[in-house]
Amino acid sequence: GHATIAEHCTGVTAIVPDTLASMFHHPMAAGTSVLNGAGELTGSLTIREWGTLETPVVLTATMSVGMAYQGVVEASLREVPEIVDDVIAPVVAECDDSWLSDPSAMAVQPHHVTEAFGGAVGGLFEAGAIGAGSGMTCLGWKGGIGTSSRLVDGHTLGALAMTNFGALERLCVNGSPVGRRFAELGRSGEREAPEGSCIVVIATDAPILPAQCERVARRAGLGLARTGSVATHGSGEIFLAFSTGCRFERDRRGRVSHDVLSDRDLDALFQAAVDATEEAVLDSLFRATTTVGRFGRVAEALPIDELLGLM
Repeated sequence: GHATIAEHCTGVTAIVPDTLASMFHHPMAAGTSVLNGAGELTGSLTIREWGTLETPVVLTATMSVGMAYQGVVEASLREVPEIVDDVIAPVVAECDDSWLSDPSAMAVQPHHVTEAFGGAVGGLFEAGAIGAGSGMTCLGWKGGIGTSSRLVDGHTLGALAMTNFGALERLCVNGSPVGRRFAELGRSGEREAPEGSCIVVIATDAPILPAQCERVARRAGLGLARTGSVATHGSGEIFLAFSTGCRFERDRRGRVSHDVLSDRDLDALFQAAVDATEEAVLDSLFRATTTVGRFGRVAEALPIDELLGLM
């Protein structure tokens, strides 16, 4: 779900795997991975320690993390009042949209998280220059929110990317160095700074344990590399993977057992994670629209017909 603040080129995107109450009482197996860590994923230390995801995942702008965090807490308190006795650590990730959006406006407010939660749908949903992706640029063009999924041995793996990285000449589509060809033709993205960030969230219903989720999350970096990312010094390539097929009982004591995949059966999920991440980045480019931001800056949409011609 999304909350888009179009006049400020910013917003919130929320990934809501289940109701807030269900996620609190039955958290999901989860793991994180970092390629370059100049960014933020709140709750990542708890995920690393416990191996569970207990709140929805919220994406927003760098300087809006605090407001988004508060929004998750407020929404959770309304639905699950018992969290006051066993607090939560919301999961909020960010990319810097300040090239198009003015951070001092403090446009994102807690109620935008509630709006994004309320608008969350299953199946097809809007992507591109929307929600948290409103102010993002990617590989010389307008970026934003992109998604892709794969079927793997009866299970589904989906990747959602918030793209805000890279220079035009690095853009690679399906193995073709189209960014270099754009540059040879004199095309250039107005924003040429390669430093930025990319958040990738991978979800699967395959039953995998937290350590296996971390291994799946790590493969997102290979998908980014295929599109032209080199994880520059000032960027944050931060990944999260979780399993709706492996859940825990919050108050359970004693011995527990889980019916999960063996490590040797993970290769197909690894491949799916790489492929879906690559396509999610391209999806964010193909579905974004030209956006005018602060100071009259323009992030142009990827010219798809021209790109296909270059390929």
